[in-house]
Amino acid sequence: MIKVENLVYTYPSNEAPTLKGLNFEINTGEVFGFLGPSGSGKSTAQKVLYKILKGFSGKVEVNGKDLTEWDNSYFEKIGVGFELPNHYMKLTGKENLELFASFYPKALSQSIESLFEMVDLTEAINKPVESYSKGMKMRLNFIRAIQHDPDILFFDEPTSGLDPVNAHKIKQHILNLKEAGKTIFVTTHSMETADHICDRVAFIVDGKLVATDSPQRLKHQYGKEAVKVELVKNEVQEFPLADIGNNQEFLTFIKGKEVKRMQTLDATLEEVFIKVTGKSLIG
Repeated sequence: MIKVENLVYTYPSNEAPTLKGLNFEINTGEVFGFLGPSGSGKSTAQKVLYKILKGFSGKVEVNGKDLTEWDNSYFEKIGVGFELPNHYMKLTGKENLELFASFYPKALSQSIESLFEMVDLTEAINKPVESYSKGMKMRLNFIRAIQHDPDILFFDEPTSGLDPVNAHKIKQHILNLKEAGKTIFVTTHSMETADHICDRVAFIVDGKLVATDSPQRLKHQYGKEAVKVELVKNEVQEFPLADIGNNQEFLTFIKGKEVKRMQTLDATLEEVFIKVTGKSLIG
């Protein structure tokens, strides 16, 4: 659905480019994530793709068509969930959605009431947005992005400002959109979010992509080929995974004992990021 070749972008006020030759593809029906610290170029890449930033070099194709050749019909095809919600504060939540729905020839894909119900905002539907908390504004932001049933969705830090329950719900909604065939590009510094929802992720640092793969393969590649066994009596030991069923030391350790937990020693996505980039996610 999206193909990017040697994408370079320099802000007019800067001498050095923010994006330094990005190459990536996003398949139809895939959740693809850009992961990196603040200032790494995540949001800039998205802004180029949804045509807020122009004057880039390189090649960008969307659905087989050069991005520069798309007219305003492109905005009917995409939905954008911005990192910082930008609503009309004096209007109610419902009035905000009605206003933005009026920009699109296609009618609302769902009733406004059902959209508010989806993100547990029913009680706030007729309240002015200035009375909303940040988390409520983020949820309103989410349903505004999807209300016209776009084929491609861009979400910038979609769980920012959400409590754990609502963050989980938003992640599940994103997975539901994937099941419906939507192509989704997520930027985040939350490795937990990326691990949960992304089919593939790309690590971006200082405007360059340094690794791209599925979270599962990255965690396996940089983890240990071993299993950690913890007994109820607080005995803990690691054993190599290779031919573990015939490992007499392992069999002796667990024989006749109560196992508290057993887990493979894959790395976390955050550990992989630090190993690959040498950088932390904050800052």
